[in-house]
Amino acid sequence: MKLSTRSLIAPVAALVMAVAVLSGCSGAGPDTAYGKDVPAPGLDDPAKKDIAMQLVSSAENSSLDWKSQYKYIEDIDDGRGYTAGIIGFCSGTGDMRRVVERYAKARPGNPLERFLSALRAVEGTDAHTGLGRPFTAAWADAAGDAAFRSAQDAERDASYFGPAVAQAKADGLGALGQFIYYDAYVMHGSADADGTVGFRTMRRHALAKARTPAQGGAEVAYLDGFLDARIAAMRKEPSHTDTSRIETAQRVFVRQGKLGLETPLSWKVYGDSYRIESP
Repeated sequence: MKLSTRSLIAPVAALVMAVAVLSGCSGAGPDTAYGKDVPAPGLDDPAKKDIAMQLVSSAENSSLDWKSQYKYIEDIDDGRGYTAGIIGFCSGTGDMRRVVERYAKARPGNPLERFLSALRAVEGTDAHTGLGRPFTAAWADAAGDAAFRSAQDAERDASYFGPAVAQAKADGLGALGQFIYYDAYVMHGSADADGTVGFRTMRRHALAKARTPAQGGAEVAYLDGFLDARIAAMRKEPSHTDTSRIETAQRVFVRQGKLGLETPLSWKVYGDSYRIESP
């Protein structure tokens, strides 16, 4: 008996459908129902980013409440002039000036705008010329303006968070490694300057001892090498000789295997204890 084309297709189609159901195939690409092929959240995941900001704030401000630091400003005698805001923007390094420029663009005529020429003049120094109490008071007052807070957020992301996370992802690092890069960016900047060692040099020194995961290396071994390079750099700076933000915080997470920056997290900085609980 001669079978029609339709009678041949129907059983085959049914067989394909049965196989598809048994194999979990949905036609939507990789199987995500059980977490297969789903990358772990990176540091740019909102929850992970908030953890990163708390970790930085514990070292920069001795507090986990990073959102209350927009108004912070003082001279901590580290040779960089005023240190201020959510990650420690400095009058001597240019990022504080960039924050004020962003704010001026968003809110022309704001009380901080008149200090821009003074901020440009003191870059590369620890001087307060043209700034002083009027400037610090204006900075603290501006923290009540959402546009100023957004200016700080934008400068953090453009100069520190974004570049650090992008490089860490290219190196095959998880959320912890991305944070380790970010914290190095925050404290040291990307490049060497005025006798200090920047992130790029630290990474180059780490690569001389271990391969990144992207190169086929072990993540823990590479992160240990990077932290070693950072500690060596910190000990060359009189204002950064306390390495507890590495040894009793980041190094602890590496040794615990929390490469995805999983909570709960417990650590110490400058002898003070902190903890972030699970969500």
